[in-house]
Amino acid sequence: MSEVMFASRRAALADVVAIPVTPFAADGSVDTVTHRALLRRLLDAGIGTLTPNGNTGEFYALTPEERRLAAESAVAEAGDRAAVLVGVGHDLPTAIASARHARDLGAGMVMVHQPVHPYASAAGWVDYHRAVAEAVPRLGVVPYIRDARLPGARLAELADHCPNVIGVKYAVPDAVRFAAFARDAGLDRFVWVAGLAEPYAPCYFSAGATGFTSGLVNVAPALSQAMLEALRSGDHPAAMEVWERIRRFEELRAAHGGAHNVTVVKEALASLGLCRRDVRPPSGPLPEEERAEVAAVVAGWPV
Repeated sequence: MSEVMFASRRAALADVVAIPVTPFAADGSVDTVTHRALLRRLLDAGIGTLTPNGNTGEFYALTPEERRLAAESAVAEAGDRAAVLVGVGHDLPTAIASARHARDLGAGMVMVHQPVHPYASAAGWVDYHRAVAEAVPRLGVVPYIRDARLPGARLAELADHCPNVIGVKYAVPDAVRFAAFARDAGLDRFVWVAGLAEPYAPCYFSAGATGFTSGLVNVAPALSQAMLEALRSGDHPAAMEVWERIRRFEELRAAHGGAHNVTVVKEALASLGLCRRDVRPPSGPLPEEERAEVAAVVAGWPV
């Protein structure tokens, strides 16, 4: 990987990292036309980093063919307007095949979902990510860390073997742990992305993050961008003004252990006439009374 390529991909992570939804048609299939329209809406709003097959895209509810389709649509729509960070995961052969598919499409980076396994070990975590990173040495690799037990030294060990591990999406809801983990792994060695989106971005930026993921950006890109600009400029009061505007929306997403995380985003898009509200099991529909609340919140936003 050239230094220029390396720098541009790191810069793309130090930004609003959008996690697009995957809209469904009435028959339950992926609505490709609407998906592309939603991607263009993000690009037209100035969003510079797209993550197809993230959790807001219902990664675990998509078939392998649908995951490939989501990546293909994102790369095709992004062109030279945005960086594409393709989500990969599941069993190791599937993750490697998905990473190679992303490479062949022309995507510049892959985000490796936290491995789902009842008996995961820290050494096994390194082995899993090392196999993916070594399979695509010219792609930037971004581990998605949700396991609070993983020590920062293990990430440093991974990067010692794989210099294409350039960033981290850290999604453990503990700002103190994040600060320690980042310093144990190497604060300046990686781009640190606050993986719990706008609600956690202010405190994670204070500890070293320079980018954050967002599902809310599907609905109101201007709010996500306003928070980023405030955080970049060190204007904490301005960042918290945005935080307060989105607070109730994010509370609804986080309720019941995040059961309606994607549902609330799609409900907001549905209230704007941009896509259907449908989600796939094990996610479920939003209670009727909360639908009206979501619509009321969004009505006060710049969309």
